[in-house]
Amino acid sequence: MSASPIATMFDRISPKYDALNHLLSFNIDKVWRKKTAKAVAKSQPKTILDLATGTADLAIAVAKRNPHAHLIGMDISEKMLNIGKAKVAQRKMENQIELRLGDAAALPFENDSFDAVTVAFGVRNFEDLYEGLSEISRVLKPGGQAVILEFSMPEKFPVKQLYRFYFKRLLPFIGKIISKDNNAYSYLPDSVEKFPKPDTFSKSLASFGLGKCKTKRLTMGIATLYISEKG
Repeated sequence: MSASPIATMFDRISPKYDALNHLLSFNIDKVWRKKTAKAVAKSQPKTILDLATGTADLAIAVAKRNPHAHLIGMDISEKMLNIGKAKVAQRKMENQIELRLGDAAALPFENDSFDAVTVAFGVRNFEDLYEGLSEISRVLKPGGQAVILEFSMPEKFPVKQLYRFYFKRLLPFIGKIISKDNNAYSYLPDSVEKFPKPDTFSKSLASFGLGKCKTKRLTMGIATLYISEKG
């Protein structure tokens, strides 16, 4: 599989990715993942697919909440996955978590394979958002859940204005200095701004058979948790 520009970018920043995530979010990203893992556990899934798994932080959080489940994590960045595999091995979770290189737009699984599909901060990076949503719906079992955590833009004054300044000015500057990458942390705010608003994204999920969508705005709307069910 030839590396896409997004895969190449994440390969470049992989050594600093986790540290920057925690620093730039003031460790709030850990709280968001715990909330996501808790939401997944409510349906007690036995088979879980974590897309855009990156360095496996969400996969590990979900696996801890679902100790009897088998989880497959997929990502297009091999170097991010290598870091994730080291984390999984360190926690002795290799029998529960399997990490694979793969593209969300062309999943190598049969229809109706998983009880739950999760994505944390990765759905906006899908090269084709709608192909990715179609594949999520295809591999989910009827009644299965898609649980998606994604950045969103706050809408209320003054949080909107303060966050926009931080997100557009400070975050790219700090990210560039620490990661030594000129583009990655400019890409982040641009990709969030271009991503559909929560209401619009919920409708997109429903159009792919992922209805009954519940949305939870987190930390004044900085992130949104989407919980959908395949009809």
